Amino acid sequence: MPTSSPVRLVLVDDHEMVIEGLKAMLAAFSDRVQVVGQAVGAERARAVIDDLNPDIVLCDVRMQGASGLDLCLELREHDPERKVVMLSVYDDEQYLFQALRVGASGYLLKSISSDELVRQLEFVHRGETAIDPGMAARAVDTAARLQRDEFWPGARQGLTQRESEILSFVVSGLSNRAIATKLVIGDETVKTHLSSIYRKLGVSDRTGAVATALREGIYK
Repeated sequence: MPTSSPVRLVLVDDHEMVIEGLKAMLAAFSDRVQVVGQAVGAERARAVIDDLNPDIVLCDVRMQGASGLDLCLELREHDPERKVVMLSVYDDEQYLFQALRVGASGYLLKSISSDELVRQLEFVHRGETAIDPGMAARAVDTAARLQRDEFWPGARQGLTQRESEILSFVVSGLSNRAIATKLVIGDETVKTHLSSIYRKLGVSDRTGAVATALREGIYK
């Protein structure tokens, strides 16, 4: 059922083409969802959101610089009532769990149809949580397995299996170059994984990551 007035929406992505595509998708539903603003990247998004005060922020999870998760956490800390819905190409439950941890009101995939996107946004506007239906059942199973400790070290903290592997090498004292050589990946790929690990563990550097890994019992 449509809301009594259009949901006021701000779109955030680090690709303008994606934003324009979303606007085109939603154009036929202007009586239910109104795009009142847009921002390319998280830095610009903060000012736009403060100025427009939308009902919902629809934001990509991974962006250059600050991620959608970082932006969501910051927005929620500033305004606990702020509704942020993540829109992503990643159907990984760990991203879903991370989004929920930082206070997101939903996690949807970019493959969603326009009418379903509108419907889910209306759910969020009414105070519900929107999760991609295909991910919901897997997320429940993943949560149950986490409770039974059937996952890799660091899964409870939201680390992916590759991030867990890289963290174990960091704890062992390996350099970025040594990790890259061992895993047959590039140095920049290692740095990207480390940035994600730091964010998920709430630290800013290797020393903090090692300390947290040992303190939390991720690695002995």
